[in-house]
Amino acid sequence: MRLALVFLTIAGLGHAVELHVRFGALERMLSEQVFTQEGRRYVRGDKGNKCNFAYLEKPQVTGEDGRLKIRARFSGRSSLDMLGQCVGLGDAFDVVILAMPQYRDGSLRLQDVKVSSGGKTGFYIRRVCAAMEATLARDFRYDIEHNAHRILEDPAAQPGYKRQVARFRVPEVRVTSDSLVLVVDFDLTVQ
Repeated sequence: MRLALVFLTIAGLGHAVELHVRFGALERMLSEQVFTQEGRRYVRGDKGNKCNFAYLEKPQVTGEDGRLKIRARFSGRSSLDMLGQCVGLGDAFDVVILAMPQYRDGSLRLQDVKVSSGGKTGFYIRRVCAAMEATLARDFRYDIEHNAHRILEDPAAQPGYKRQVARFRVPEVRVTSDSLVLVVDFDLTVQ
């Protein structure tokens, strides 16, 4: 509710607003919304499949040279269950994800994604990193516009005043040394 009041106050100024999301808050958002299965994000299979799974856990977010840098622990296995034993490839290692955040079609997305293993190498690790680069660039999205409408137009936040958001835009997204910065511009009508 306080966030809606802040938006209402700032929106009255008629200028774009810089929204600074500190990396600690971004880590908590990722944990609450993406790493939802006992602190893990399964990218293949689930915890019930002991021979074919892949997950990330323990995300840490920082910035590096204007890019988001996400460190996480990867664990995975791509194998067959043969008489109760998993036969195939698998490993656990730290991954480093570097990406440029971008606003497109109402959502925050990742572009120019690079995934590395932080020095560890091998056939399985190279395949995992390449697959993660493709899937993160294609599948990751956080619906900023929908959430802004939900927060700003919430009738419970200020009963008696209908609010409507129009022309929502994010003309700039950048990464600083301590935050993800979104320049947000929108019209807010209060009735």
